Amino acid sequence: MKLLPLLLSLSALSLAPVVAVAQAPSGQPAAKPAPVAKPSNGAKATTTKKRAPLARSAAKAVEEVTPIEEHSDVVLSEADLAIAQRVYVGQIPCELGSSVEITPAKRQGFFLVQVKNVRNARYYMHPVESRTGAIRLEDPKRGALWLQLGNKSMLMSQKLGARVADECMSPDQLTLAEEMKRNPRPGLLDPIEPPVATQPPPAINPN
Repeated sequence: MKLLPLLLSLSALSLAPVVAVAQAPSGQPAAKPAPVAKPSNGAKATTTKKRAPLARSAAKAVEEVTPIEEHSDVVLSEADLAIAQRVYVGQIPCELGSSVEITPAKRQGFFLVQVKNVRNARYYMHPVESRTGAIRLEDPKRGALWLQLGNKSMLMSQKLGARVADECMSPDQLTLAEEMKRNPRPGLLDPIEPPVATQPPPAINPN
């Protein structure tokens, strides 16, 4: 009968540390969280960074070296090819220090037209018959028109409704423009001068 109180006393002593740990004072610090395991392959954490937009000069340089699309479903007629032979090529000076460079494309009758110092002003053009007799090049995909007159040429953007380059003159056009300044042609509203009346020569008397 004396063994039962002894066993109970030993059991109480063995459970005392467990109860003490479970009922720790409220002022004790909380247990630290387990450390996060690092990647075993040594990989570093990467962060996604947004790329800064290209500067205007850099974007223009990229655009200039990017080849323009030269695909077109237009089939040129013999009359169109004849017009293409009359197109001025090379660098043509324009007003305000600008210029237009016209280069024959690989495909016969087509031209690459580019404006100096103007972004997005590069076109793939082909000749179109004109009722007025002027030489006309068009880029229907980009909405541009090059009109070559006797004394000057101009490049118009049909999308913007404005002229991209004006008063462009090749050497032949410049010569004709100067001649027109010296000898201006009469306008449609100018009065028509009557012809000078000429008197018949006097009759010769045979006697």
